[in-house]
Amino acid sequence: MLMSHAGRAAKLHYMANAFRVLVPGDNVVCAVTGERIPLDSLRYWNVARQEPYASAEIAVRAELNG
Repeated sequence: MLMSHAGRAAKLHYMANAFRVLVPGDNVVCAVTGERIPLDSLRYWNVARQEPYASAEIAVRAELNG
């Protein structure tokens, strides 16, 4: 039986230049805004905090707010 992961949040391990899927899904949730980010659109994350961000602006804001 095929299992669909559509609409399901993935669990990822964020690395310096890539991420590894730990739990399958098709999106992650932005750590700041709560916005769903499709995995194929995910470009910004913090390796130390293991957090995804929806945009560069949001990533910078998260970094400045510590």
